[in-house]
Amino acid sequence: MTVIAAGVDLCDMRRIEKAIERFGSRFLERVFTPVERARAERRSGQARIGAYAKRWAAKEACAKALGTGFAQGVAHSLIGVDNLPSGQPTLVLTGAAQMRFAALIPAGCRSHLVLSMTDEPPYAFAEVIISVTSA
Repeated sequence: MTVIAAGVDLCDMRRIEKAIERFGSRFLERVFTPVERARAERRSGQARIGAYAKRWAAKEACAKALGTGFAQGVAHSLIGVDNLPSGQPTLVLTGAAQMRFAALIPAGCRSHLVLSMTDEPPYAFAEVIISVTSA
């Protein structure tokens, strides 16, 4: 296995909380996928804010790993966080984010996209690693 890119992000949960208070559903719908919003909205209080903050950090870390940041068509809404049946978080890329990811993968290789998230209020942290193995 060869690591070809990595990205990390540390997010202040208070910043996300203020954005939600100030912009409400306009912010949530612009940044988070329906799956992400549904998961976060099943929680209350700081657990709800933490769910959004971890996903914000994951999107930021992924954009860094893709090497674009939020440019070249890559947007927050094109990077989604979902969970496998085991509960493990995973990334779902669409549009320009998916195209950029595909462009990073050498021909004849199998890609691996790994996400890890955690929080310790008032901070949320995410790490994304893109690696490949020979097919």
